[in-house]
Amino acid sequence: MFGIGELTLLLLVIVAVLAVKRLPDLMRSAGKAARILKSEKQALKDEDSGRPQPSPRVIRGETTERDPL
Repeated sequence: MFGIGELTLLLLVIVAVLAVKRLPDLMRSAGKAARILKSEKQALKDEDSGRPQPSPRVIRGETTERDPL
């Protein structure tokens, strides 16, 4: 029978195969989140140092049609 390691590896392969379709959207979302966190961190640092803050930058998102499940 299969051990825990083999079952985990099999599960990871199945998830990877099924998630390939959504991986670009996931990476795009992670990139946007990282940019937002970076700008918030910089804003806090600027606020603490007393420097004037630049106007907030607006990041426009894309609207896409969702596939029905």
